[in-house]
Amino acid sequence: MPHTTRRRPLRADAQRNHDRIVSAARDVFARDGAGAALKEIARQAGTGSATLHRLFPSRRALLEAVFHDRVEELCALAARRAEESGPGPALLAWLGDLNAYARTSRGLAASLLHDGQDADLLEQNEGCQAMITDAAGRLLRRAQQAGAVRPEIRAEDLLALVNAISLATEQHDDDAQANRLLDIAIKGL
Repeated sequence: MPHTTRRRPLRADAQRNHDRIVSAARDVFARDGAGAALKEIARQAGTGSATLHRLFPSRRALLEAVFHDRVEELCALAARRAEESGPGPALLAWLGDLNAYARTSRGLAASLLHDGQDADLLEQNEGCQAMITDAAGRLLRRAQQAGAVRPEIRAEDLLALVNAISLATEQHDDDAQANRLLDIAIKGL
């Protein structure tokens, strides 16, 4: 059952379990990667495996819930950055946020993208890819209009750049290197 298409609201106890499982999954996926044991997620959430599987019938359903919620948070952060800073600094700060998010995702997006049956998650019109591309595009357009970023840069370029940095540094667990690489790339914008 996809995260965004629930037929009816959950009972209060089921919603609490759902929220605890998603929270635990975030932590476990960040620590162990997207292939983490679902049993460990249920244990950390304080629920049984049956509860986890009733609420999330597949690993993909759980990954989608975690990914979608985190992308929504990241998009909201883009809007706050735009309100709090000038166009150039807002874009650069949000790219830093995106870089941090990519580092903590530890294979979450890659696991969804590299599995052929899951690739549609990030390609849906209302899906995560569209949401994040839209957020990046709004910040980028403002920065370009202010003359802070070269006009030929595209939102997709920025997202690919941050993803590449994440993939290049994922196995090294080196936040400083990821930040240095982003800083080098930003200077070229």
